[in-house]
Amino acid sequence: MVFSLTMLPPIAISLFYADGQLTLFTTAFIVIFIVGLGSWLPTRRERRELRIRDGFVITILFWVVLGAAGAVPFILGESPSMTVIDALFESFSGLTTTGSTVLVGLDSMPRSILYYRQQLQWLGGMGIVVLAVAILPMLGVGGMQLYRAEMPGPLKDSKLSPRIAETAKALWIIYVVLTIACAGSYWLAGMTPFDAIGHAFSTVAIGGFSTHDGSIGHFDSVGIELVAIIFMLIAGMNFSLHFVAWHSRRVRHYLADPEWRTYLGFVGIIAVIISLALIEQDVYGVSDSIRKGFFQSVSIATTTGFSTDNFSVWPTFLPFLLLMSAFIGACGGSAGGGIKVIRVLLLYKQGVREIMRLIHPNAVIPIKLGRKPVGSRVVEAVWGFLAAYVLVFALLMLVVMAIGEDPITAYSVVGSALNNLGPALGEAAVNYAGMADGTKLVLIIAMLLGRLELFTLLVVLTPAFWKS
Repeated sequence: MVFSLTMLPPIAISLFYADGQLTLFTTAFIVIFIVGLGSWLPTRRERRELRIRDGFVITILFWVVLGAAGAVPFILGESPSMTVIDALFESFSGLTTTGSTVLVGLDSMPRSILYYRQQLQWLGGMGIVVLAVAILPMLGVGGMQLYRAEMPGPLKDSKLSPRIAETAKALWIIYVVLTIACAGSYWLAGMTPFDAIGHAFSTVAIGGFSTHDGSIGHFDSVGIELVAIIFMLIAGMNFSLHFVAWHSRRVRHYLADPEWRTYLGFVGIIAVIISLALIEQDVYGVSDSIRKGFFQSVSIATTTGFSTDNFSVWPTFLPFLLLMSAFIGACGGSAGGGIKVIRVLLLYKQGVREIMRLIHPNAVIPIKLGRKPVGSRVVEAVWGFLAAYVLVFALLMLVVMAIGEDPITAYSVVGSALNNLGPALGEAAVNYAGMADGTKLVLIIAMLLGRLELFTLLVVLTPAFWKS
């Protein structure tokens, strides 16, 4: 019922631009509200204490039900006209902030439809942040669980607001302020107010949807690209760090955070490698190679998915390096996808420890983040997550290949969906319109798995979960 209210801004946009979509969004509002009301009325008097097991189900249904509800305007619309599968794909891609699209001709599409797509990503991005920082740690899953338990510094010392509602409220305020600042910066850099708001929505959400077919490249503006780079990097950081900065009015804790330093260092190294390779291969001039290399590296490494050029046609190893960087992704507690930097950092430290143990078999070598040791249970959980990630990726890729996609396309679209990235290679280099319906359904599942940190969804598929 609350989600039905998200149809009101597109209704206002339709009225303002007179784009002929008023009936569409009004109908969608009524349909979603009635379905919600019908679900609520029979159970409105029920009062029960929620268990942890209920939390898993609620979290999963939050994305599944709202993803289906978000598809209603696409299903009912005539411009563009979409099949049910395509509508579901576009909706889930938006809400999970993946950014893959089956739509073409965005430049001539009704403004209210364009706005609605951007709004889906913005709402999904905030849902992800609240989920990662406030909800998943209670369930014992997700990157923030190990972060809160073991991480020295701001998060452990300050502790987020003890009540989830207070935490969620603070995160919403930070998210809205970042969005307003991003929209204002885009506008000052040369975007129209409509484009500035739309791209701010998808930038802060690390989504990647655009109001133009050419994405950020449509504007061909260094200023706009710099704004995008800055806010993509900020949005890819752990929102708990932003929370502490907001609460304590200080920023020194960013420098003390190992994940934050690793994140910026990793993105910077990828950007330098890509830029130098573009220069060496003489793809562009020096300045354009640096400009496109840095933008595309930040966009893909943070799993945002904006583009200024079709990187899939870049020479040698560059397209695969960019896609592989998305597997690492952004920081834990952000709206970004991927395995998350903090997990990769712990895996690296574990690898170094094993090498040292070969040299010094009797030495006691703890894994540390900052100055505090990380418990063995946390390291085991990270290894378990990585194993599940690789297994799920391989299985889904084989399924997509069995449906009929070629290996490069299958590898890239599954990796893109699982990492909530968007751009891909092969047949999906431009968009996903040509993908088979079976492939799109598999990718929807991959988007949800990536968004819910795998175990949240996998746990409900086990028989033990349903036993009393």
